[in-house]
Amino acid sequence: MPIGHFLGGIGALVWSPVNDKYLLLRRSAQKDFASGAWECVTGRVDQGEGFEDALRRELREELGVDIEIEFVIGTTHFYRGQQSPENELIGIVCCVSLEDAASIRLSGEHSEHRWVTLAEARHLLVDDNPTTRWILQVLERAAAMQAITPPELREFIRLRGLELG
Repeated sequence: MPIGHFLGGIGALVWSPVNDKYLLLRRSAQKDFASGAWECVTGRVDQGEGFEDALRRELREELGVDIEIEFVIGTTHFYRGQQSPENELIGIVCCVSLEDAASIRLSGEHSEHRWVTLAEARHLLVDDNPTTRWILQVLERAAAMQAITPPELREFIRLRGLELG
């Protein structure tokens, strides 16, 4: 198989430590991919930009907020549409925290938002499509990671960031 060329992507699951809930966003009906689906903040990494910078930029663009990065939930690989090189993305998904849940301002990318517990998300996310299965997996892994990530590691990430170099 040839060496590939990929788009870089980020995902940011916003968590409120005040009410211990996660933010779900409904994609606008005008979106060309997965319109109307529930998701977390997602976006592409711009040329010359690192994952952490892209994460912070996308959160400012989509929600108008600055956040704290808590931990890495995992990596992702998927096709945004047809399975072709121009649609192939690899990325990182992080859990981020936001103290003031009321401070978010939705951009035109999303039509609705909800703060939910994992149990509430399981009742909301019942569609059988790849986007819904993906965000449910992100939520379940985030909840598991929160339970086992030591406070010292979270503080290290807040102070030192994710990027090496």
